[in-house]
Amino acid sequence: MFIQIKSIFKYPGYILDLIYPRTCILCGKTLAEGEKEICSICFLDMPKTHILNPADNPVARMFWGKFPFTLATALLVFDKGNKTQKLIHQIKYYGHKELAVKMGKMLGAYLQNFDLFRSIDFLIPVPLHKRKLRMRGFNQSERIARGVSDISKKPVFTNVLDRCHYNPSQTRKSRYERWENVADIFRIKEGVQLQGKHILLVDDVITTGATMEACAHALLKIPEIKIALVSLASA
Repeated sequence: MFIQIKSIFKYPGYILDLIYPRTCILCGKTLAEGEKEICSICFLDMPKTHILNPADNPVARMFWGKFPFTLATALLVFDKGNKTQKLIHQIKYYGHKELAVKMGKMLGAYLQNFDLFRSIDFLIPVPLHKRKLRMRGFNQSERIARGVSDISKKPVFTNVLDRCHYNPSQTRKSRYERWENVADIFRIKEGVQLQGKHILLVDDVITTGATMEACAHALLKIPEIKIALVSLASA
């Protein structure tokens, strides 16, 4: 008994786990040693889109005829009440910044399947308004992009787009209201030099595509730019 107690005090984290067991934020089960925030089962069992064609898929079809793009895809399926929705909610509203990076790495590994991804020059996360950034403390899309960058070794540029108007949450808005809410709210920052570059626009969730479309229209003011689109999840 003395040896067992002594070994417990050698690893004080065990005591905390006994008193306050760490649980998976998605399924609520106790986390195993080495697991953080979500268990291995939930991590591997996230609902995937299984998109194989980056030019013709449900995500790409949202943007057909609206602006030119090279590829459009998403890793996870976002449905009301599913694990992806819970994951995004935890990241955005409960400050799980490192989880966003971890999921970004998962997204980065997925993007390696597309030959066209190799021609990407830079990753550009969809920006938050400064007010919302102060409230939240971080930009979840940037953290996801950082995870993609860790896998792909492609640089993240955060000084390209500026969100110049503060907009309330779009959660309860219709498709048209979402588009109206973000139209003309992005602008290119002064001094940006991306002429002829192939950039990947990164977001957390694509629902109607309104935010991505608004970003793309701002970026297309740069001569000869090529735009690819990716999100961690798509509704």
